[in-house]
Amino acid sequence: MEVNATNDIPNDIEALKAALIAARMHAVDVESRFAIVSGERDEAVTQLSSVSHELATERAQRSDDQALIAHLNLVIAKMKREKFGPRSEKSQRLLDQMEFQLEELEASATEDELAAEKAAQANTTNVAAFTRKKPARKPFPEHLPRERAVVPGPTSCACCGGLRLVKLGEDVTETLEVVPRTWKVIQTVREKFSCRDCETIDQAPAPFHATSRGFAGPSLLAMILFEKYGQHQPLNRQSERYAREGVDLSVSTLADQVGACTFALAPLARRLEVYVFAAERLHGDDTTVPVLAKGHTVTGRLWTYVRDDRPFGGKSPPAGMFYYSRDRCKEHPEEHLTNYTGILQADAYGGYNPVFAIDRQPKPLTAAYCWAHARREFFELADIEAAARKTAQGKTDVVVSPLAIEAVRRIDELFMIERDINGLPADKRQLIRQEHSAPLLISLEAWMQEQYPTLSKHSDIAKAMNYMLKRWNGFARFINDGRICLTNNAAERALRGIALGRRSWLFCGSDRGGQRAAAMYSFIVTCKMNNIDAQAWLADILARLPSHPAHRIDELLPWNWKASLIRGADHDQKKPADGTS
Repeated sequence: MEVNATNDIPNDIEALKAALIAARMHAVDVESRFAIVSGERDEAVTQLSSVSHELATERAQRSDDQALIAHLNLVIAKMKREKFGPRSEKSQRLLDQMEFQLEELEASATEDELAAEKAAQANTTNVAAFTRKKPARKPFPEHLPRERAVVPGPTSCACCGGLRLVKLGEDVTETLEVVPRTWKVIQTVREKFSCRDCETIDQAPAPFHATSRGFAGPSLLAMILFEKYGQHQPLNRQSERYAREGVDLSVSTLADQVGACTFALAPLARRLEVYVFAAERLHGDDTTVPVLAKGHTVTGRLWTYVRDDRPFGGKSPPAGMFYYSRDRCKEHPEEHLTNYTGILQADAYGGYNPVFAIDRQPKPLTAAYCWAHARREFFELADIEAAARKTAQGKTDVVVSPLAIEAVRRIDELFMIERDINGLPADKRQLIRQEHSAPLLISLEAWMQEQYPTLSKHSDIAKAMNYMLKRWNGFARFINDGRICLTNNAAERALRGIALGRRSWLFCGSDRGGQRAAAMYSFIVTCKMNNIDAQAWLADILARLPSHPAHRIDELLPWNWKASLIRGADHDQKKPADGTS
């Protein structure tokens, strides 16, 4: 066989055939090897995709489980708080933190669920995507306006091309949307006219404004006030937010409007005060509020007095009145309650003692002490879960008192009766209490009188018992008066917003600022107690106040305002279609 030295290609035909056969065999071998490798690669990719999907699904499942655990913990904490009563503001902060944690876990679970769905779509095999069990969403409120966006339907049949289409129905998908806040300037034009006969110039009178510095409309003023006192947003934050929206309102300008509104609303605040202190029974409480002083802050006080007759079937609307003071001296409740002679439900703060004194003029108030305060002292000593947590943290001074557990059990029996009679008339409440609560109360007092001498006076359980025994008449007074509530929770609920606000505005700027805050809290809390939108009420009242007759100012109190709106709505519904009255 001769071989060309140049390219090593044989010249012999048989040799060429043999070389071609060998090349083809080699190509077949290479292709088979490549097919095997490709198959192994595809199988590996499939396995990797499947593993990736499984990991994404597992992660989504874990996130869903964490969100469910957080939700159940929150429900348990709320149920305990509802059953045993609030222990302190710390427990409310804990609930707020749990709410925030739940929000974060829910968001994470949704992200992981979407990632699992994406992994399932990328997977070449048919694997069911992870679907998180979500709570059923409530339908959108009926009062919200609906905007229809109709997707154009087909103009011809997709099957045969026919044009004779008949509408059978429609599927509607609702999406909640929000329209960003818009600003506008209202130009009030007063045209001038001149008389051609006598040359007298005539013009309509200037309109009334909500405040004497009337550059801001009532809706804007209401928003500023409610943001500051209802949503706890200081004026500097409001000013920054408005600037981002293209409206430059300085802090001093906003503060000027707050002062003007407080002045304009002062007559209404005085009428609210008269109404609150006309009650047969009041709830009283106070809370701290930091006040800015020279180079530091001092601890001021916000006092509240709440009128709420609903627990004993009263028909009078609930309301609250707030006051500010620089300190917690006893002179302040004396001044607030100067002309009041009814029942005061409060804690055992010594500053109230002068108003309960026998020689007080015109007459002493009737003291009714809060069982929730008394129970809290025992509950802290009977809290097994809290003791377990402290022990786990390495604390060695943890004590769970069997006597405290027994005291909580006995007090809870009284609370169970109160839940059943809430809202009944005072006389029926009194009869049921004398029949069912009185024996429990006598037994509780006898038990504490028996146990107290056996305890060290310096022990916490002895102090809790002594707290009640020294004031037993005030604690037991509810047995003979159906108007009295077992707790002072109405006042504590009124103060809850202030406790939340302290984290936002940190302190009041001055004593005058504290007084303004007290006035505005009176309005906002009263609106909340009557299920009224405080911002809507403020906007309407600020618009009507300048021209409203002074002798009819009670019509603007929140509950009267709400009733007038309802009457107006009923009148509009009954009006004939042709517009005649």
